[in-house]
Amino acid sequence: MKIAILGYGTIGTGVYEIIQQYTASDLQDLEVVKVLDLPQNKDKLDIITSDINDIVLDPQIDCVVEVMGGIHPAYEFISAALTNKKHVVTANKAVVAAHIEEFTALANKNGVRFLFEASTGGGIPWIASLKKAKRIDDIHHFYGIFNGTGNYILDAMTRQGKDFDVVLKKAQELGYAEADPSADIDGYDVQNKVVISSAVAFNALVDMKEFLCYGIRNITKADIEYFKNLGFTIKYIGEATMNQNHYEAFVMPNLFDQSAVEANINSNFNIATLNGQSIGPLKFYGQGAGKLPTANAIVQDVIDIECPHTAYNLDFSNQLTYKAVQKNAFVIRTNTKVEDVNINKVEEVASNYYLHTKEIDADALRELVDKCNDKGVFVAKVAKFEG
Repeated sequence: MKIAILGYGTIGTGVYEIIQQYTASDLQDLEVVKVLDLPQNKDKLDIITSDINDIVLDPQIDCVVEVMGGIHPAYEFISAALTNKKHVVTANKAVVAAHIEEFTALANKNGVRFLFEASTGGGIPWIASLKKAKRIDDIHHFYGIFNGTGNYILDAMTRQGKDFDVVLKKAQELGYAEADPSADIDGYDVQNKVVISSAVAFNALVDMKEFLCYGIRNITKADIEYFKNLGFTIKYIGEATMNQNHYEAFVMPNLFDQSAVEANINSNFNIATLNGQSIGPLKFYGQGAGKLPTANAIVQDVIDIECPHTAYNLDFSNQLTYKAVQKNAFVIRTNTKVEDVNINKVEEVASNYYLHTKEIDADALRELVDKCNDKGVFVAKVAKFEG
């Protein structure tokens, strides 16, 4: 199989390295023949081109690997590749979440495959595992730590007692966080992964604008210490549940008992859990990001293209509407003194108030957070997952 790589950054070079240097038998028939990169980088590799037409119009190329990131021009390039009957493998969670239905239809129309394992969970075979579990079970719930940068920050703050800004800077130095870390610390990255996972698990498209998303930007060293004294460890969780014709999803910090599996996931690692009718809870743990783990997931998809038994047709036939059903306890840290019927207990620490809520639904939580009128508010859910 002849392959073109769109983007020759960290992940693109990882894909090239695995295909060119690793000796596993399933890699022997793979060959990278073109790489799309900026004109000034042509001296890095003699197969680099800066013209996408050199790839999408080349009849010898069978598969296009897109690792550029972002929506544009990735959307246009993936569409062009599929239209020209080339398989596409991508790690780009933003473009997959936004256009998964369109890309799937375009791939089906042109008799090729569109695969995106590396878009969610890095090197963890999460998407493949959802697909396999669904061959027998209906999947009604999943949750997990889906963002390695967020987990690294929370873990370092918890174990080293450092401030958020110090740990974020270190994460950027290590290459875990971008210069603009908004996607990781404000939750957009995990929102995209919840949308993608829901598409596979529930056969449905969910809208990230509908469900609650609270980030970790406002967490402080004092918050970490406060929750630690209560026996909790904070982890950044994405989750979704399907119930008949409705779905509910959250992206927010969760308070886990310190003995929980999730509480002990360190550094930039991820863990994802699905719940199946017959199999019960299954957990998948591993490197959630990084050059070679992500590249490994991409190359696994490339190999799967030539394995007919791995084919899985995505189906978006379930028309789910959002509905706040679950009731959970939450803790809100704010500098505003608030009185509300849904508050069970208030603890004042320094100049802040920790509002412990009764078990309330997402709509009531949203109203309570708005009532705080505090731009620096921090919100966490008390975790009560099964398995």
